[in-house]
Amino acid sequence: MSETVLILGATSAIARATAVAFAARGDALYLASRDLDELQRFATDVRLRYGIEVRYGKFDAEATETHEAFLQSVIEEMPNLSGVVLAFGYLGDQQAARDFKVGAKVIAANFTGAVSILSYCANYFEPLQRGFIIGIASVAGDRGRQSNYVYGAAKGALSLYLQGLRNRLSVSGVRVITIKPGFVDTAMTYGLPRLFLVASPQDIGERIAATLGKSADVVYLPWFWRYIMLIIKHIPEPIFKRMKL
Repeated sequence: MSETVLILGATSAIARATAVAFAARGDALYLASRDLDELQRFATDVRLRYGIEVRYGKFDAEATETHEAFLQSVIEEMPNLSGVVLAFGYLGDQQAARDFKVGAKVIAANFTGAVSILSYCANYFEPLQRGFIIGIASVAGDRGRQSNYVYGAAKGALSLYLQGLRNRLSVSGVRVITIKPGFVDTAMTYGLPRLFLVASPQDIGERIAATLGKSADVVYLPWFWRYIMLIIKHIPEPIFKRMKL
């Protein structure tokens, strides 16, 4: 049975790959991001290649006052909406740790905006007793590291939020899946030092779409990051605080 999927942050590399993976299954798509011109190009390409229904609209994660009306417009256009993939995010830079103005943007883009739109999505699916929410967090949220702890804190908070949402919605038959990618070859990570085991967006996107056919609630991508982060989380604090991670 085909799905109707809303992709939030649809112009990012991971979101594009995820959208293509759903399209290849025959699922209808609603693509949303801030860049309408790029959305139009991408929507046209996917529609022509896969012969599916593709609609698109402007969405700004940080403009939380617009989120309720945005979701309502999506539902009016695609009343059979069956799932949401939250794929937006902002890495920021080292200034985020020292300049709160920069850090606040990282928090708003990765956590506050996510909580806002997912609250409306949850309230829509819950009474219907169906649907799914896939939230893309990060392995960076598993332990605070000096290189990106503001971003990691925001993604860690998102993971905790998704966990609570999953607990709330499970009795309603709504699935909530947390995706924790490791390093992925995207514009956001280009040029960063000390990257290793870098995955392709295409592989991550295909695996995200495939999670609907599996029972896992929290998925590390690629799979080995679960064990890498398990080791990192268990390094004693006296040792960890001296490490350059």
